[in-house]
Amino acid sequence: MIKLLLAEDHHLVRGAFVALLGTEPGIEVVGETGRGDEAVRLARELRPDVSMLDIDMPGLDGLSAAEQINREVPGCRVVIVTGYGRPGYLRRAMAAGVRGFVGKDTPAATLAKIIRQVHEGGRYIDPELAADALSMRECPLTPREVDALRAAATGVPVSRMARELGLSEGTVRNYLSSAVTKLAVENRHAAVRRARDMGWL
Repeated sequence: MIKLLLAEDHHLVRGAFVALLGTEPGIEVVGETGRGDEAVRLARELRPDVSMLDIDMPGLDGLSAAEQINREVPGCRVVIVTGYGRPGYLRRAMAAGVRGFVGKDTPAATLAKIIRQVHEGGRYIDPELAADALSMRECPLTPREVDALRAAATGVPVSRMARELGLSEGTVRNYLSSAVTKLAVENRHAAVRRARDMGWL
């Protein structure tokens, strides 16, 4: 029996997943939640074979939760379910050790097959998302610009970013300004969103 943990913040969608996947032979839904941080806690506690995580959740996003689950519950395979076709997410998912990456519109019977495939050590990536990822352009940012945007993503002031990166405040501002210019956005917050969507952070 495959023990499955479900994490999806939309209650109705989660309920549908639980109802449909719970009737599939060989799959038992052992836990469910609407929060990413709670998914990590439940994975540690319940030790599921597979965790199916939504990409956008409160507390912790699905990709960050996947990283923690892979680190803390190494026997648990992770499948990410997303309603967004952003190819950058696929790169981040692969870096996080995710074994499956599928759309929310995937039929329950197909999801069940993917869960079994991933449980057996296989991998499943939505073909359209994979094709989009292959056609993506390379990151135009330097490693230091990426570091500055990562620091900016936490929402801390420039003074703290500078301390954490071991740089002067002026240098951090220069890196952020350069990233904003290269990504053709209006400010560093938009630059963070753009870089994340493209899978560069």
